[in-house]
Amino acid sequence: MELVFDGRVIEWRGPSPFYFVAVPEEESADIRQIASAATYGWGVIPVDARIGGSDFSTSLFPKDGGYLLPLKKAVRAPQGLSAGDDVTVKMAVRL
Repeated sequence: MELVFDGRVIEWRGPSPFYFVAVPEEESADIRQIASAATYGWGVIPVDARIGGSDFSTSLFPKDGGYLLPLKKAVRAPQGLSAGDDVTVKMAVRL
């Protein structure tokens, strides 16, 4: 399953800051339909994603019926991304 969506980089403050892009509701609903075939536990969904010139593999975190795409520093830094920036995400769920 391949998806393209726009989202905003958000910061989650905790013991250390984490950065995410929330997957929109429509795309989250599509992911939920195949989640049982894709998850490898705890509800996380493995994906390959691209933002700007950065390709990366990670796992979506389930949150409030939707999903969050984590953005490591190795993804954010080359693009100069920080909280509040809008991005276009190209993403494929790994089955």
